[in-house]
This record gives sequence, structure tokens and C-alpha cells, in this order.
Amino acid sequence: MEALLLGIYGFFVWLIFIKFKWLPWNTTSKVTVVIIPIVGLTALVLALNVVAPSSADVRVFKYVVQVLPQVRGRVLEVPVEPNRLVKKGAVLFRIDPTPYQNDLNVARAKLAADEAKLAQASANVVGSSADARQLQAQLQSANAQVRTLEPRLDLAKLRVRQNRELVAAGAGDRFALEQAEANVIDLEAQILAALANEAQVTQKLSGIVNGEQASVAAARAQFATAKAQVDSSRADVANAQWNLDQTTVYAPTSGYATNVTLRAGSYVVSIPLAPAMIFVEEEYQVIALFGQNELVLVEPGNHAEIALPTYPGRIIKAKVDSIVWAQGQGQLAQSGTLAQTGGYPQAPGRFPVKLEIDERDRDLFLAAGAVGNGAIYTEHAAAIHILRMVVLRVGSITNYLVLKLH
Repeated sequence: MEALLLGIYGFFVWLIFIKFKWLPWNTTSKVTVVIIPIVGLTALVLALNVVAPSSADVRVFKYVVQVLPQVRGRVLEVPVEPNRLVKKGAVLFRIDPTPYQNDLNVARAKLAADEAKLAQASANVVGSSADARQLQAQLQSANAQVRTLEPRLDLAKLRVRQNRELVAAGAGDRFALEQAEANVIDLEAQILAALANEAQVTQKLSGIVNGEQASVAAARAQFATAKAQVDSSRADVANAQWNLDQTTVYAPTSGYATNVTLRAGSYVVSIPLAPAMIFVEEEYQVIALFGQNELVLVEPGNHAEIALPTYPGRIIKAKVDSIVWAQGQGQLAQSGTLAQTGGYPQAPGRFPVKLEIDERDRDLFLAAGAVGNGAIYTEHAAAIHILRMVVLRVGSITNYLVLKLH
């Protein structure tokens, strides 16, 4: 770009001083002609580096997922093809499900037995409650019988006294007296039987636990224990089902399975140090690295462009998503030694700017690790942004050149 500007400038100098000779070509004009482009280009480049900063280190990053099975076992099938795009949810590999299916069957059988015990315990609670209500009814019946017999006994005793007085006076019937005495004896026997029944029922109802009759409380305790066992068995079934489901490993998202050395017959374990395969996500992030003072005017939302050797001659549109104002040189790790400041000073760090690709180019395939050039166009001095655009496009066209001697 600088050469083009110098060529245009030289053309106008030739027209003014040589062709039309509008100005004299002397020492003063020669010095002026030389100084103007030096000062002008310097000022232009310095301004351009601030209002439209560029970076020769634009990188494409993709998340890499280590595929680890949640369960161990022998691999039965690896249907995924390496380095081919697979959609989210596609099967990566399958593990022999036999032992996990057996565990699930055992858990289901135990759950069925525990549910039967729970049903029996529930029936016991209902039966105990019914028995308690029956005892309460018997107690009330016995109490009512005693209250009914006591007035009759008093009346019978009164009849005995009256008949005795009549017999003693010679005006009564001795048979009536004996009948009245027999009635008293019979009523006293009935009252004693009712009191004994009342005492027996009261004895049965005397055991109270937490406000409930003892047998009902015991039945409820058995029901609670059976229910807890059923809940535990259901959790065992769910865990066994989960383990069985994990024997089929699916793609966590759309992407590419790389380094697929896994084969049927291999044995896999859920250890982070031994991943079954590496999965590269289809989604990517574009990061551009800039010097500290190049980001003075850069703000999120500024337009940006990048050029990658992967696509010679193509400019990829983007926007500034965010600036990561942090990098490793600003971090102090906990240590028992002092930081080194002399001898080998660290090079000044750069800060990453995250770029969001525009909708037009979002479906474009960008390889993980691709490196290229890029520029950000701030809201300042938009008139000279064209120079940065031209420079970036010229560099993109030069990407067609493969500079190798073999």
C-alpha cells in the first residue's frame, strides 16, 4: 500500500515539476518532495495503527473433548468414521451391555419384591386401624352395657326390699321375693361380665405410641421401613438403567472424531488419563492478538475483517465480541520464591480480542489452528480505513502464492 501511495505521489511530482514545470526543480523543491512522503506516510501509518489496528496473529480455536465412557467394558462396535462430520447424538461406539442388563434385571426383581412387602405393610396398617376402631367400639359397648344394667340392678334391689317387707308382714308372696332375689343375682353377674369385658378392652387399648394404638404404630413403622426400602430399590433400578444407557456413547455435539484408534474388542475404562477418542467440536472461536496500545480505541461491536491462507483472496467479515484484558504474564502463582525481574525479562504480552464471525460467513469451515491476518475498524477516522482494507486484501491475494522451492 505504501508503494502504491508513493507511486501516485511520484506521478504527481513528475507532472508538476518535470512535465508541466509549474514549479522549479531546485534544491529546495527536491528536499521538500522527499520530506513530504516521509512525514506523511509516517503519520498515516501511525494513525492507521490506532484507528484501524491490524494483527498478523489471528487464530482459529476449537474446543476439544476427551471422550470417556462412564462405564467400563468390552467395545462391541465403533460406527463413527474418523475425520468425518458427525451430528450431535450420533453413536460413537458401543460397549457390551450384558453385565449392566443383568444388574438391571436383578434390581427390578428386588424392586418387585420390595413393592410386594410394601403392599403387605399397607394392608397391615389398614387392618390394625380397623382392629383399633373395633376395640374402641367394643369399649363403648361395654361402657353402655354397664350404664344400662346399673339402674336395673338398683330397681331389682328395691323390689327385693319391698318383697321382704311384704313377706315379713304376711301380705307378700314368697315366690315373688325369690324371683326378685334371682333377678338381682343375674343383673350383678351381667354387670361383672360387662366390667370384665371393659377391663379387657381397656387393657388392649392401653398401649399408645405417638398418639396411636401400639399395634397401629407398629404397622405404620413397618410400612415406613418397607417404603424406604422401595425408594432405595427404585434408586438402584434408576442407577442400573443409567449404567446400561452409558454403554452407548454419543457425540456430545456436532464435530469430528479424530485419532480414532478404538476398535471392536478393545477394553475401555472411565479414567481421564485414557480417553477412548478425541472429539473436535464443529463450533469455533476466532481470536486476534494485539499489542496493548493498539486497543486504545477498540470497542465491542467494531467491524473487523480477517484473511486466512485457507481461503486465498477471501475476506471474512466479523465483529469484535470482547477484549480479554488478562494474560498469563499478569498472573502470579503462589510460590515461596520471589518473582524474577532481571537477567531474562519477559517479552511484553499481547491481549486477545475475540471476534464473532458475521452471519454471511458463519457456515464457512474454519480449521482449528488456522492462522492469518486481520484488522479492526474503530469508529474513528473512518476515511483512512480504506487503506487498511486495501492492505488486507492485497495480503489475502498473495495467499495464492505457495513460496516453496520443491
